[in-house]
Amino acid sequence: MNRRAVVLLSGGMDSAVCLHAAHAEGLELYPISFRYGQRHQQELEAAKAVVDTLPVARWLILDLPLDQIGGSALTDPNLIPCKSGPGDTIPATYVPARNTIFLALALGWAETLNASEIFIGVNAVDYSGYPDCRPAFVEAFTRLANLATRAGVSEHPFTVRAPLQTLSKAEIIRLGVQLGVDFSLTRSCYDPTPDDLACGSCDACRLRLAGFQAAGLADPIRYAQA
Repeated sequence: MNRRAVVLLSGGMDSAVCLHAAHAEGLELYPISFRYGQRHQQELEAAKAVVDTLPVARWLILDLPLDQIGGSALTDPNLIPCKSGPGDTIPATYVPARNTIFLALALGWAETLNASEIFIGVNAVDYSGYPDCRPAFVEAFTRLANLATRAGVSEHPFTVRAPLQTLSKAEIIRLGVQLGVDFSLTRSCYDPTPDDLACGSCDACRLRLAGFQAAGLADPIRYAQA
């Protein structure tokens, strides 16, 4: 078995930490990113910057027109990302079935690569209320992967790795520092300004800024307001 890992890479800091964590384990890296009709291309530019810092075997970018489905402030320009802070309800930035779709495509690529591990940077502590970030979702998808693929049934089991699942945002940042992540390359904002500054007020910016503050570190990216 080749020690290969497919890593979902969005350009945000959590997925960057996941990519570095897989590298630290000595795994051959196959990051996968998506153009899914998101509001901006800033995150893909960030993903490229992160990829360029590591010995990646191949970086795959797939086009998915999830904006044609709609239903999310990240894919529909008529909807506005929430800027009131994470709450108890599923926010407007939830993209219907996004992680399920992303993981399914990552699984297909992993099977062709003979890779048994898939990394995803979901988190159940500081997350913004997305149902597809919960441990139960990761566990269920792992079972599906081993039921629905030739490799899972007859050759080797797949493992969906979520190494940040139970960490706070501050703990993720500290881990990233230990792993050598350059957080200045990452982007988290749901609604960046036209000149690519983070807005400082969307849920993603609030969580990121609070995480750096709790970690006792300064966020190296620029904000329109913070």
